[in-house]
Amino acid sequence: MISKYLDTQFHSHATSTKSCTLQLFAHCDQRRTKEVPNCYLLNRNTRLWLSSTVFITLKKLRVQREPQNIRPRFMTVASAQGDDLKAAPINLPDGPWIQIPGGVTAARGFQAAGIYGGLRAAGEKPDLALVTCEVDAVFAGTFTKNLMAAAPVIYCKQIIADHPTARAILINAGQANAATGDAGYKDAWDCAKAIAKLIDVRPTDVLLLSTGVIGHRIKKDALLTALPRLKSSLSQSISSSRAAAIAITTTDLVTKSVAIETEIGGRVVKLGGMAKGSGMIHPNMATMLSVVTCDASIEASVWRTMLLTAVNRSFNQITVDGDTSTNDTVIALSSGLCGGTLINDIATTEAHQLQNALDAVLQGLAKSVAWDGEGATCLIEVLVTGGETETAAATVARSVAASSLTKAAIFGGDPNWGRIACAAGYAGVDFDPSQLQIELGSLLLMKDGQPLTFDRGEAQNYLKSASRSHGTVQIIISIGIL
Repeated sequence: MISKYLDTQFHSHATSTKSCTLQLFAHCDQRRTKEVPNCYLLNRNTRLWLSSTVFITLKKLRVQREPQNIRPRFMTVASAQGDDLKAAPINLPDGPWIQIPGGVTAARGFQAAGIYGGLRAAGEKPDLALVTCEVDAVFAGTFTKNLMAAAPVIYCKQIIADHPTARAILINAGQANAATGDAGYKDAWDCAKAIAKLIDVRPTDVLLLSTGVIGHRIKKDALLTALPRLKSSLSQSISSSRAAAIAITTTDLVTKSVAIETEIGGRVVKLGGMAKGSGMIHPNMATMLSVVTCDASIEASVWRTMLLTAVNRSFNQITVDGDTSTNDTVIALSSGLCGGTLINDIATTEAHQLQNALDAVLQGLAKSVAWDGEGATCLIEVLVTGGETETAAATVARSVAASSLTKAAIFGGDPNWGRIACAAGYAGVDFDPSQLQIELGSLLLMKDGQPLTFDRGEAQNYLKSASRSHGTVQIIISIGIL
């Protein structure tokens, strides 16, 4: 079986039952790397991702001795209104789908809005987003494992336990509403009731997401005052989807949004999504919010199983700085408006096809989060094959991803494959060293456990070019016979 790991950018698809493939992406930035606990990654700009085809993406912090050479990723990041905020590149895995415009409004039945409501500490970039569905949409959610979960996380977990459907998601940026006690939880309920009244649904039909400063309650008066204007801004337009994607950003330098369409059971199914995340990224989602919309007809229990699988193949292997946020949440809604037969069994062909499409959306978003990691200048992709299990491949990939020496070598343009071999060797996975193979891009460095002669200058240029262009460095490792 092939497992791929991706930091924030992963692709997954199972291909074999005898080997696991793991892909790792790491970013290089202009800071000093430091090791973080549990061998996932090493620094503030490192991200890790696991999926069924396992991907790991890492962001590596660079040691910068000459500040004058530091090159920002974008010269114009955003105006006070967020008009100049660029869109992150979206790299989708190959599959029977096509990328379409629209983000969270691409799927049938969904509208979105994003406005400035006065919640941010500075500027007038949108800070309130709303996503609604015209019908009861089955919903699924995954949440942070941090014991200090924010009020909106606690609220959503209570809703999901008792209700299979939802109609709206209200998101604010500026205040995390975490570690705010009973008052913060009451604020969450007050906001849910207020927007529910405006859009004529039950309060329990509303889900909440917050991002911002921990320990700060929501600026509730400002939020409640802005809600009528937020509701009136709702539309199915691409611009409304983009406004919502901007509104959920904090330290992000780019927006993260994607939509695809695919054929399932003779029907065209559309899925869209948006995410935010740039710092405080660590396995189990980290400071990361994501909303996914879909129009497939599916039973809630099956949809929830699918989301958990997709998150485990994407966001749950992200890390930047070793901190797991209080607010991490992924919410997925499906309206069923594409019609067709209800998907009520995870083992059906239609369920498998939808799972693959959902994986693709989350992996595309996860890659964009990794790409936007704070200070990142390049992404490192590690692909591990030959593992007897997906877990074995994932473990080796994580070990390489967590190697500060490997990342330092890549940052320095040094094709020191010995550091890669070393990290694979201490991963704790039993493999035959005589079968180890290592490739850097298109260059084969080791085969059957034996070092090979290679063009060192070409390898150096490959590494340096990726850093200059904010590109991707690919490391391919085989630990067994495929």
